[in-house]
Amino acid sequence: MTGLTAEGEVRLALAGLRARAQELSRVAEATARVLAAPEGLSTEVPAFREFARESVPRWHFAMLNDHERNDALATALERVVPQDGTVLDIGAGTGLLAMMAVRAGARHVYSCETNPLMVEVARQVVAAEGYADRVTVLPCRSDELVVGRDLPRRVDALVSEIVDCGLIGEGILPSVRHARRELLAPDGVMLPRRARLLGSLLHSENAMNLNRVGRVGGFDVSRLNVFATPGHFPFRLHTWPHRTLSDPVELLSFDFTEGPLGPGRRALAIPARESGTVHAMVAWFELDLGGGVILRNSPENVGSHWMQALIPLAEPVEAVAGTTVPLDLVWSETRLSLA
Repeated sequence: MTGLTAEGEVRLALAGLRARAQELSRVAEATARVLAAPEGLSTEVPAFREFARESVPRWHFAMLNDHERNDALATALERVVPQDGTVLDIGAGTGLLAMMAVRAGARHVYSCETNPLMVEVARQVVAAEGYADRVTVLPCRSDELVVGRDLPRRVDALVSEIVDCGLIGEGILPSVRHARRELLAPDGVMLPRRARLLGSLLHSENAMNLNRVGRVGGFDVSRLNVFATPGHFPFRLHTWPHRTLSDPVELLSFDFTEGPLGPGRRALAIPARESGTVHAMVAWFELDLGGGVILRNSPENVGSHWMQALIPLAEPVEAVAGTTVPLDLVWSETRLSLA
């Protein structure tokens, strides 16, 4: 980004705060109008539809219609859920996985969810399907649960399919780390058990330009780059012109059963198969759900609702076929980036 002074940075930050305050004010005013006439409240009220559209991410629909995902999870649950055991499901959504776990033989499933709208959806779905006596939907984060208060005892199995295109973006690392330590029985079962993050060097100006801008129509509009995504974000590789300059390599692996699951940094030396400019890395995951079931969002799996993860480089680097490209992969609790 060019020409941005310290004063300019402050002004942009203040403008961002004003935009946030404006949005919060709009939501508060709309909520007050609805509460002023609660007798007419229903899901048909335009204000409610606006709230729902903003509060329930659209990916729920694609995810629930991802038959490969659903079948893989159902099969894994059938194979790994302890019969007559208790299960903690992190991220209830519609209650689908909780009901699958009961169908697989669980005695009772405790399913936590932070979105109040999804909590009510899950409770109604679970009740309508006849599982209300065996599935309890809890309106909280998993790290707010306490054994003896929210759970009668440590659970026999933990289900935590809270992954984004780059595996860690929905907080699976801190969630599993806490639940394994505080909520899971010592001999408890974990789903997923392990995960790998794979990736390739990517040449694609089109992909790079999804997260940056320079000169347009003869004008420098790069000040917008202050709002670029600082880490990985979803994109579907096959929809953009590109060349992969390396074969896939393993970038990271996690053992959810006993690994540390913390932030970290790893030095990579990736063999270049072709020469070219490296703009980013394209990454995807492999989830070992247990019972021999593997779930992937690799580029060739175009039917998956998960896209791939684009991890941009701050500045492009040159790759020469037959040599290695050194990169540092950095991961926080929820974000992948390259240094």
